[in-house]
Amino acid sequence: MSTHSKPTPGPMERLIRKNIADRLKPTVLLIDNESYKHRHHAAMRDVDNTETHFRVTVVSDKFSGQSRIQQQRLIYSLLKAEMAMEGGIHALTLVTKTPEEYEVVPVASKSDAS
Repeated sequence: MSTHSKPTPGPMERLIRKNIADRLKPTVLLIDNESYKHRHHAAMRDVDNTETHFRVTVVSDKFSGQSRIQQQRLIYSLLKAEMAMEGGIHALTLVTKTPEEYEVVPVASKSDAS
């Protein structure tokens, strides 16, 4: 049994969650801060921000009829300001699905659905 708990979401993770939740009303929204995996990269060595790399899974009926590229472009448009700001989001790994697609092949994540 692990006693390790998930850290409290930081300000960037909360912004990501709010922007996506407000616009897409997802049935599943999983956000994993993977910044710790990239601290050793040359571009990240002098960066103090601990919220730069995220894996985001979004399941929303707003994706119905859209290609995967359209779905991901929508997410990028929602997070444009956070990606443009100094010390903001450096990288996103996106998984986007409609509820029907998610029922067929659920996405595993360490995060809890909200």
